[in-house]
Amino acid sequence: MKHWLSVASILVLAACSAPQDTNGNAGYNVNAERSFNQKLWRGGDLSYVNELDDCGAVYSDGDGRTDAYQIMAAAGANLARLRLWHSPDWTDYSTLSDVRRSITRAKRANMQVLLDFHYSDTWADPGAQIVPKAWRGSKSEEELAQRLYDYTYDTLMSLAKDNLLPEFVQIGNETNSELLMKEKAVEGAAINWARNVKFLNAGIKATRDVSSSLGIDIGIMLHVAQPENVEPWFDDAIKAGLSEYDILGVSYYPKWSGVEFSEVEKYIKSFREKYSKEVVIVETAYPWTMEGNDEAKNILREDALIDGYEASSPDQKRQLIDLMQAAVNGGGLGVVYWEPAWISSDCETRSVRGSRWENATLFDFEGKLHGGADFLSREYSKVK
Repeated sequence: MKHWLSVASILVLAACSAPQDTNGNAGYNVNAERSFNQKLWRGGDLSYVNELDDCGAVYSDGDGRTDAYQIMAAAGANLARLRLWHSPDWTDYSTLSDVRRSITRAKRANMQVLLDFHYSDTWADPGAQIVPKAWRGSKSEEELAQRLYDYTYDTLMSLAKDNLLPEFVQIGNETNSELLMKEKAVEGAAINWARNVKFLNAGIKATRDVSSSLGIDIGIMLHVAQPENVEPWFDDAIKAGLSEYDILGVSYYPKWSGVEFSEVEKYIKSFREKYSKEVVIVETAYPWTMEGNDEAKNILREDALIDGYEASSPDQKRQLIDLMQAAVNGGGLGVVYWEPAWISSDCETRSVRGSRWENATLFDFEGKLHGGADFLSREYSKVK
């Protein structure tokens, strides 16, 4: 069953039925009672945990816990970010059934959930936004947008039936390049913004329709990698007719960013002021060691280090505390750490056995939570 007719009809209906703000202007009105306005995000992307558990990985903390979700929650994490691939033929994880399992674990740990739609059968990132195989027969952009809408709507309604509805949804992952492409983007390739916004709006509309049908607010995030790319991307998207969203998510990895660590607060503040949106550092990481625990070559090496912070557990903790404080000072909503639990194991993920992230986790080589995680429990207040 199709829930949506066309992008053109959506725009007409939205203009006619959208709530009015206090000035009488049409637009989505974010309720002041929404949960993402009530507390600082202290998050972790825990998408790998099910797979690692099944491979025999062992987690622990100083209080006898062995469940990574429970350990993270006890350490202060209040949100789990989870990726969702459409129909991967190379893994049984990050599928809808796997995400159900993950959301169940997160909710049992009393954590909120940010569901990250990759809209691909594999990793979506700044240079790779590859259309799912199941959608490649689409005869037009409108049909492709319809499929994205239906998939988003049906996924969320299916989760809701099992009381697994996420509190927040990402419409795409690191969408620096154009969505639903047949192949990887050539560096510097121009984005067809009319096409791109059609897909983004389809995902936003589907999520809003689920919220309306259920009477439950779902926060909507759009996500761009690296702060220096945010304004060009959002300015172009808005000019092309981007629908209202709630949260501006940005990845910040010093290794791949031209923004100095000392500038993060300034960038977050500027995004808040320019777009009047909540801002979250939704991906980040910092190494606690330069050593490895398996044959897989670690991704974060010496070029990931920041002046003044060494690769040690105490300095990882200090860097993350300083990053969270910068987010708070800039008016941001918080920080989500990418894959804090991707420890070394016998898992073979794609072409690598073990972990390429083991030196950037919040767990040591024995699977025990280490001091870097202390940034999650620290009290933060805005420093004027």
